[in-house]
Amino acid sequence: MAAKAGKQNPTFIWEGTDKRGERVKGENQAANVTMMKAELRRIGINPKNVRRKSALSSLGQRKKPIAPGDIAVFSRQLATMMNAGVPLVQGLDIMASGHQNPSMRELIADIKGDVEGGTNLSEALAKHPRYFNDLFCNLVEAGESAGVLDTLLDKLATYLEKTESIKKKIRKAMFYPAAVIVVAFIVTAILLIFVVPEFQNMFRSFGADLPVFTRMVINLSDFFQQYWYAIFGGIIGAVVAFVMTHRRSPRFRRFMDRLMLRIPVVGPILDKAATARFGRTLSTMFAAGVPLVEALESVSGACGNTVYEDAILEMKDQVASGQQLNVAMRLSNLFPHMVVQMAAIGEESGSLDTMLAKVADFYEEEVDNQIDSLSSLLEPFIMVILGVLVGGLVIAMYLPIFQMGQVI
Repeated sequence: MAAKAGKQNPTFIWEGTDKRGERVKGENQAANVTMMKAELRRIGINPKNVRRKSALSSLGQRKKPIAPGDIAVFSRQLATMMNAGVPLVQGLDIMASGHQNPSMRELIADIKGDVEGGTNLSEALAKHPRYFNDLFCNLVEAGESAGVLDTLLDKLATYLEKTESIKKKIRKAMFYPAAVIVVAFIVTAILLIFVVPEFQNMFRSFGADLPVFTRMVINLSDFFQQYWYAIFGGIIGAVVAFVMTHRRSPRFRRFMDRLMLRIPVVGPILDKAATARFGRTLSTMFAAGVPLVEALESVSGACGNTVYEDAILEMKDQVASGQQLNVAMRLSNLFPHMVVQMAAIGEESGSLDTMLAKVADFYEEEVDNQIDSLSSLLEPFIMVILGVLVGGLVIAMYLPIFQMGQVI
């Protein structure tokens, strides 16, 4: 949708649905609204809302980091346009000019420039390993070699969407209690630093002994007032140290991943999520024609847990030496009996990709159900914690007043 020579076409912001009925949006240049809608229909998008972008909305744009969801949308849009017969370079040009994230526009423009220069798409993507991992590049390369790039991009988009969906649900389940704990700590700190001292000044005028519980809270308040900077600094330092150590130390990361799998309630969710990602990734790669040993190499880094990564790398070595996949899975002692049996049936019937896809569907649904149950379980538990913390402080402060009322 390049502008005509000598005149810059206006930019239009559009929303619509692709052939799969999924919502897509972007912004592109066209002579007018009618031409914009016609161009969208030509590439297989049914326009729902098309409006001209004002000059003010183009100002002040700032770069945002590229999220995994942006890569999933990139795959889906490129697959849709190639399915509609749009040439690869033109499709990349449309996406580069229409993406709302300037960082993503630059990335797609770089890829488009490499492809225009004669580089294969897989090689162009491999130049950006931060956003396109080996699995992504291997699948694109397989699609280019077999002449089914649009089909492989569609499978990639589905894989990325489902994987990101699981990640978001797990993050949501973990974020809720963490956020409540942080808020509870901040509220408690505010009460101890600012509110309790006011009651303490009032109690001095009573000239009577305070209840033990009240004295404990006042002592805790004195400690917070005196060392609040060390407490907050220590907590922030501990969090930063944990994140940096987890990022840089494989040994610590393995310890934490093993520990997380053993935590009640949370561990089974992470276990099922890793199994679902194993099935989804291996199914996608095997269906694309990637050899099993090479596919396992890529799958090992896609499960999101170093315990599974190490086990899958061992499975890869066993499969490379002639062992069947289901036997290697059973020897790892990580996969449930049902998953091993499904893999065995898939190997015997020549439909391993289909069986693994069914395994992924089953465990993705299991993860959804367990996360919903966890959220329902955590809500009353968190309310009890908040009630005990805040309510305990309030009772401690009003206990002397109640006792004086009884004496009077």
